[in-house]
Amino acid sequence: MELDSTVIYRHFNAPSHAFSQFSHEIIRHPRLTSDSVRILTWQLSLPQDADESLSATAERARIGGCAFTRAKRQLKDEGFVHERRVQGPGGRWVTQQLVSSTPLTSDEAAELLARTPLPACTDPVSPQVVPSPRKPAVGQPTTPSTDGHPDKHLRNYTSNLPAEPAEAVDEQPASPHIEDARALVGALPLLSPALRHIPPGMRDELARLAARWLDAGHSSADVHDHVLRGLPSAGTPVHRPGGLVRYLLRDVPPRTLPTPPTPAPTRIRLSVRLEGTRECTGHHTQPMLFRPLADETLCAECATSTHNEPMSVPGAEHIRTPS
Repeated sequence: MELDSTVIYRHFNAPSHAFSQFSHEIIRHPRLTSDSVRILTWQLSLPQDADESLSATAERARIGGCAFTRAKRQLKDEGFVHERRVQGPGGRWVTQQLVSSTPLTSDEAAELLARTPLPACTDPVSPQVVPSPRKPAVGQPTTPSTDGHPDKHLRNYTSNLPAEPAEAVDEQPASPHIEDARALVGALPLLSPALRHIPPGMRDELARLAARWLDAGHSSADVHDHVLRGLPSAGTPVHRPGGLVRYLLRDVPPRTLPTPPTPAPTRIRLSVRLEGTRECTGHHTQPMLFRPLADETLCAECATSTHNEPMSVPGAEHIRTPS
């Protein structure tokens, strides 16, 4: 079996003018792409006094922005290109680019750039202008005023101003039960697993709310019972236990005192001798008790005198009997 072989013939005519000599190290560099080699050889073929930047060379060679960025980074990494920014005449900043045919270190490049004079400012748009002499102002120099208020209120000319701050409210005096309230809040995680993760930053706020309950006459047990009644059923997760306790302690109900039991009427226990007797409703100097036979209300003496007393007729004293 015969293998195909390739034979290459090269024909080279040395130019008589407009040519450059490059080292084989540049053309055959293993880490430089074709764009990097083209920019480098293009720059080295320019005259010594040519002022053409690397980006202008890439634009003339029709190399895109991303490809130029990669090529420039490769040339700087291999030591063929060095850059630095210096401040030139008139305070303007100038970027110096050094392109070499052999790799240079940073110190070698800095030494070569230090020997290169900076170009003068030849920009016709923004020339360096020397200020002309001015007559001094009348009077002594004074510092500008930085305080004070405008003559007119800004609300007349400005929209969407922030709301005016509310008037400061006098702080309420601390509750005398604040320490007991703090202990009450500290014991909340022991009541239920749902209250174990109350944020420490909310304990002062919860203590002030619990102190209002204690000031109203409620006990710590009353507050704990109220919180336990407000918890969800077992198995329901509580994501914000501090907010739940704050909601439960927000309103303080009035304390309801236990209603005392109604006393039973005291029954006068009579002696056995007086049981079954009744007080007479007649006219007696002292109360008169008698034992009725039925439902009578007069004793026998009053009943007898009532039957024997003649009935009085109104106006009878004015009636005359004939003689």
